[in-house]
Amino acid sequence: MRTIEVTVTLADLINRFPSLARGLERRGLDYCCGGHRTLAEACRPLGLDAGETARELSEEFAAEQEEGYWVEMGPVELVDHLEATHHLYLHEELPRLGALADKVEATHGANHPELLDVVNTFRALRADLEPHLMKEERVLFPMVRELAAAEGLPSFHCGSINNPISAMVFEHQGAGRLLDQLVDLTDGFQPPADSCASYKAFYQGLAELSADTRMHIHKENNSLFPTVLRIEEGFLTMGTVTGAEVTGRG
Repeated sequence: MRTIEVTVTLADLINRFPSLARGLERRGLDYCCGGHRTLAEACRPLGLDAGETARELSEEFAAEQEEGYWVEMGPVELVDHLEATHHLYLHEELPRLGALADKVEATHGANHPELLDVVNTFRALRADLEPHLMKEERVLFPMVRELAAAEGLPSFHCGSINNPISAMVFEHQGAGRLLDQLVDLTDGFQPPADSCASYKAFYQGLAELSADTRMHIHKENNSLFPTVLRIEEGFLTMGTVTGAEVTGRG
């Protein structure tokens, strides 16, 4: 059994062992927006024993688990991956869950008044995520592709690429808070005992949305954005080098 140390950052932990994402989520350990913290630092405010948590996590992951495949991707490959997987998922899933939310609220809202908070929180999350995806696809990701292919520092309309990245990180924090609210409001996405198939499907969809979006944010905050900022810094400090040379990847 591999041993997890309490000094590992949550971001590195998920990069090495992606299967542990649900284990961290169950414990309230935020690896996407809070991935820079060590396991010990993240456990402390939650009242969790870091050593015991590390031992439990060591027992949970599969021995054959390989390092997250996105860690070896260059920036262009990574933004292509994000669009083809997480962005596509959200473009398809958010409307589906929106229709389910309307149906479940109309059918069960009278008997389950707490459902209104769940549905409204989901709608707020959707209202945040959909324009966020558009800004990444139309603004940030094209800038990443241009920067990675450039032989000199491009002249972006917004100045440093750190400006849109900072905006995306801020929006990620807001999405993370809404996801945390959904977890609390649904008691960990547990539908009521009298729930129908649509009610159960809605809560299951929210659970999957939470897991996928947290992994999505993790890949951007803790892999893509640091890599892109290193490329820009390389241009600023070393002159004209290519993005592939700065990252060490083709």
